[in-house]
Amino acid sequence: MNYQSLIFSFVVCVFSVLSCQSQQLLVAEKQEEKLNSYQDLEALFLEWRTFESPPLFNAVPDYREETFEKRWPAFEQLRNRLASIDTTNWTIAQRVDWTIIWAEMNGYDFNHHILKPWVRDPAFYKILWTYKSDVPAHEGPTPHKTLELWTYNFPLTDSESKRLISDLDLITPFNNQAKLNLKGNAKDLWITGIRDIKAQSYILQTVLDKKGVKENPRLFAAIENAIRSTDDLADWLEEQAQFKTGPSGIGKENYSWYLQNVHLVPLSWEDEVMILKRELSRAWSSLKLEEHRNRNLPELEAVASPEAYDKLADIAAKSLINFLDKDEIVSVKDYFEPALRERLGSFIPKEKRNFFWITVHYDPRPLYSHFYHWFELARMEIEPNPSKIRSTPSLYNIFDSRNEGTATAVEEMFMQAGLYDDNPRVREIVYIMIAQRAARGLGSLYAHANEMTMEEAGGIHSEYTPRGWMKTEKELLIFEQHLYLRQPGYGTSYITGKYLLENAMAEYARIKESQEEDFYLKDFFDRINEIGNIPISLGQWELTKSNQHIDFVDKDLKYQSNQE
Repeated sequence: MNYQSLIFSFVVCVFSVLSCQSQQLLVAEKQEEKLNSYQDLEALFLEWRTFESPPLFNAVPDYREETFEKRWPAFEQLRNRLASIDTTNWTIAQRVDWTIIWAEMNGYDFNHHILKPWVRDPAFYKILWTYKSDVPAHEGPTPHKTLELWTYNFPLTDSESKRLISDLDLITPFNNQAKLNLKGNAKDLWITGIRDIKAQSYILQTVLDKKGVKENPRLFAAIENAIRSTDDLADWLEEQAQFKTGPSGIGKENYSWYLQNVHLVPLSWEDEVMILKRELSRAWSSLKLEEHRNRNLPELEAVASPEAYDKLADIAAKSLINFLDKDEIVSVKDYFEPALRERLGSFIPKEKRNFFWITVHYDPRPLYSHFYHWFELARMEIEPNPSKIRSTPSLYNIFDSRNEGTATAVEEMFMQAGLYDDNPRVREIVYIMIAQRAARGLGSLYAHANEMTMEEAGGIHSEYTPRGWMKTEKELLIFEQHLYLRQPGYGTSYITGKYLLENAMAEYARIKESQEEDFYLKDFFDRINEIGNIPISLGQWELTKSNQHIDFVDKDLKYQSNQE
């Protein structure tokens, strides 16, 4: 081979190598582009949600410590994959979806290292639910398998009987696992959680008397087995209770971290104390000003019979729906009124009414305004959000600022927009409800800071609710304070979520004004509804196209847990 041939062969070889390298780089770039696509985020979301549901141990979800430790490397791989995705050129909505997954993964981390409901919280092992939650998922830490008794209609069909037996068969192995896992020392959570386990036994006993149960030997035996197992767990918990001496709150620092990094509430423990104190004072003073303003008007009178209640409830439902529609508050959908009418309630004797049903017997519209919840749940079923990440409830009650905050905010917003112009004294009820929610949330903050016991926190809840309306029925008081101790941030979310929605409205209106555009309340609520049941801070990001209010979320930083 001559020199020229050698040179030619060398050039061809070099060109071939360079071409191959170029093709490899092109493939790598395409793979990287694929890795950073929104579709890849959706796929990761499905993998994450599949992983988040634990494997089974004796046919029930496995919350044993060794299982969590074994699965931890797989979780870190998922989180690293999320952190590696470059969202620079994504739309705001897509970046919001990334942040939702980021928050959920932070929640998994926090539950694993700090909250540990399967270790500290006996109520976690109550799996029987008698009602549908008014928010996207059950309030508080909830196991991955539950018995939703409210979904059954007695007498049962053969298929429904088999389904219930299958659900009941979860109880005994889950109770057995509880005795393995519950090693915590949270005194208030432990003692109060015994009530939930005993309540499960009581409800199961009532199922024995439902139509057709006694004629079904297999079903009857399954219920009795579940009762025995639940009673045995309650006895064990009571034996262990004498050794429980520790605090149940998670502390101020953990509370603030959880608010910001899981529920995406841009506040600290100290911020929430300030906001709730302010709302409590404002509600009380506004109530007194309303009472003065209305001093020459007839006082509200509570209905005193089932017939009177039904009539009042019907009038109230029509009044609310007509107001929302005619006064252009929000686009009223066909499913609004049916969703509301399923929840109108019924007459309750005076001596048995809790706080909320006291208000309803005077005028149901303030509480029915809070039932905006049911419009949102109907929307999730009938008009699901097109985002796969938003069409399903966020984990760990991350939705609380959005759903509880909005439902609380609209009580006052609808009032200020004119809902009670026909009867100004109803405005007094709205301020009483705000005061109650501020008081109970404030108590929960002190309980989480371990500055008060749960009972002492309940004292604020009771004493600072106007007219003594929280002193009539103690079960609601215990239920609420227990829930808020179990689920950090939930007790305050009604008031702080209200504040965040008001802030979002203010920013949205300010931007409209700066651009010389008109602000329409209906457009604001329709846009909020379109965005979906995600934290208010993320909703504001989409509304205003600015995330400066949540700049603590650093999406370029690979998340490293500070909880270990």
